[in-house]
Amino acid sequence: MDVVTTAYEDVPFSELLHHPGATTRRLDAVRALRLRRRDAGDLALMRVDQMERDATVVDFTTRLLAGLVRTGNIAALRQALPEALPWSTFLPAEDIDAFLAELVDTARGAVALDNLTPIALLLTQWRHSAEIYADPALSAILTREPDGDLGPVAVPEASE
Repeated sequence: MDVVTTAYEDVPFSELLHHPGATTRRLDAVRALRLRRRDAGDLALMRVDQMERDATVVDFTTRLLAGLVRTGNIAALRQALPEALPWSTFLPAEDIDAFLAELVDTARGAVALDNLTPIALLLTQWRHSAEIYADPALSAILTREPDGDLGPVAVPEASE
């Protein structure tokens, strides 16, 4: 296994096109190359074995979180959460449990699909919620009736 010294290195996309061998050899010293493009989003280039190791870590972490929740160790997760996500300190206590349950379910599904986008989206959504709770003026505006939060929505009746 190669020893990686840094997480990634920025290189112009044109460097890969003009010097593919030299550019890809840089992966011996970095985890990935960030290929900067002028007129489009940047790309990442990494070795398949690195991608597979990353997937193994994500799968392990997801299963560990799910196991902690399933075995009733939610208190340990609640306690560790501010270390992993400092913004979570602004979420109300009742939202923390909802967030953790949603995170575990979403992570399980995302790993099963080999698509981490749902996890990133969920974290962004909850981070925005924390931003609102952190700003009392904004929270007051968004929860003021009749224009703000009108409370819980009733469960719809089953259709026949």
